[in-house]
Amino acid sequence: AGESEIIGMKPTAHINKSVFVAQTKSVTAAGASPRLVRPRKDATKRIKVDQPVVEMDGDEMTRIIWQFIKEKLILSNVDVELKYFDLGLPYRDQTDDQVTIDSALATKKYNVAVKCATITPDEARVEEFKLKKMWKSPNGTIRNILGGTVFREPILCKNIPRLVPGWTQPITIGRHAFGDQYRATDFVIDQPGKFKIVFTPADGSNEKQWEVYDFPAGGCGMGMYNTDESIDGFAHSCFQYAIQKKWPLYMSTKNTILKAYDGRFKDIFQEIFEQKYKPEFDKLKIWYEHRLIDDMVAQVLKSSGGFVWACKNYDGDVQSDILAQGFGSLGLMTSVLVCPDGKTIEAEAAHGTVTRHYREHQRGKPTSTNPIASIFAWTRGLEHRGNLDGNSDLIKFSQTLEKVCVETVENGVMTKDLAGCIHGLANCKLNEHYVNTSDFLDAIKTNLDKALGK
Repeated sequence: AGESEIIGMKPTAHINKSVFVAQTKSVTAAGASPRLVRPRKDATKRIKVDQPVVEMDGDEMTRIIWQFIKEKLILSNVDVELKYFDLGLPYRDQTDDQVTIDSALATKKYNVAVKCATITPDEARVEEFKLKKMWKSPNGTIRNILGGTVFREPILCKNIPRLVPGWTQPITIGRHAFGDQYRATDFVIDQPGKFKIVFTPADGSNEKQWEVYDFPAGGCGMGMYNTDESIDGFAHSCFQYAIQKKWPLYMSTKNTILKAYDGRFKDIFQEIFEQKYKPEFDKLKIWYEHRLIDDMVAQVLKSSGGFVWACKNYDGDVQSDILAQGFGSLGLMTSVLVCPDGKTIEAEAAHGTVTRHYREHQRGKPTSTNPIASIFAWTRGLEHRGNLDGNSDLIKFSQTLEKVCVETVENGVMTKDLAGCIHGLANCKLNEHYVNTSDFLDAIKTNLDKALGK
């Protein structure tokens, strides 16, 4: 496994010789235990990290890139104990998804996790991997255990044109990471009948009942929910993040239609702002406002950026992809789950597993896959570890690696997706406008070594 030896791991031919997955061992009732990376012989030359970091491995092309990043960019410079969890789909299936739950619980314990992109299986994936069942989104499982807010922010490179040229500053989306459609119960109705919602109080008092619709024929229905505790945590995360960035905060809902449901979000945010954060916002000369989602979308397009946008779960899912593309590319988008305690985070790339490139890789063809968001998952996680531990060397290393990534692109060395933003994908030529994945990663490593004085 390069310079570090990984315990309890073996190469797997179906991915790549350089990629490792956990051996098929019986899983205890407590679930899959983390696997540790043994310290290297040259540990004295690297930045020493006192506390562990949870590593969640992933799938397909991003898994292959992840291994290079870890070995050549991170572990060659940082002496850190990694609590390893294989969230690749085969191992999730083998452990009945217990490994995902264990990785989230480990994140709670150690406060910092870095996550590779993973497959959320659909019917085709169930067939492809011969899965026991259609497992839920690992991101959804992790978010529901940790709570908090997913903050997504673009990585700006001067030479990558924006579809929305007026966005001269970043816009950070804070996506509520709990409930709503993502924990809803939905169903199909195949006959006439009444759809009702019933609430049965735990104290034994009279139940409450709402008639939703009287179906004259077939249709579909859904029941969804959120909790005051979760909305409260969402609000605190957003206010704290806005203070950290020194940017104004906007919260968007459709409370004119969902008067009780979205109204609850609006009321809790306003109450927490008035009680706890208004003086700090005033001191920083920033502000908080609630906006209707349709009005907010229009305002965002007209803005120059430089604010935090708090979105409900579904809105954040959709709008973060719009923002990523508007700023240039999903490959230039960071994603960090910030928990309400203010100290627990999980950093990941905002994009998927890049299946199309992985299919090319399986055929033995070179690809030009953008690794920057995956690199930033490591740097954001390590920087936070540095902040928690008071490790200035680790913070400086993380910031240096991020700077190197941006400067490499700005100096004209980039992957095809970024070259396509400049020249148009149809006009891009290999080694003239863009380089393949391995050459780009090698360029990052060379430039990082130079920046670190190696």
